[in-house]
Order: sequence, then structure tokens, then C-alpha cells
Amino acid sequence: METIRFRLYEDEEYIPLIQLLKATHVVGSGSEAQMVVSEGMVLRNGEVELRKRAKITAGEKIVFDNFVIEVE
Repeated sequence: METIRFRLYEDEEYIPLIQLLKATHVVGSGSEAQMVVSEGMVLRNGEVELRKRAKITAGEKIVFDNFVIEVE
């Protein structure tokens, strides 16, 4: 698995899940991000996350395909 570290901007408290998937380039488009989330292919801290706009905060781990995204 490839680990990607994603740092929130100082003035950001969170990033919506589908935006995070796009920003880290683990999906090719917003529609692909929505599809993989709705199909239960994304784990948030070890549990399936089905909410496309889930608020991902610093300290969380997102797993999709062969990627682990660590949010800082």
C-alpha cells in the first residue's frame, strides 16, 4: 500500500471525503469519487464510510484501493 500524507490548510478544520479523494489523485474525477464511496469501497479509520461529504479531520486515515491517506 502507498501512504499519502495530506495536510489541511491552517484555516481548515476538515475536508469533505470526495474532495480528499480528488485532491490526492486516487480517483480521476468527482463522479468516480462519489461512486467508490457509495459502493462502500472507502474505509475511514477502519470502517466503511458511505457519506460522500463526510467531514475528514486531522488524525484520520482513509483507505481506498492500494492507498492509505493520512490527514494531518
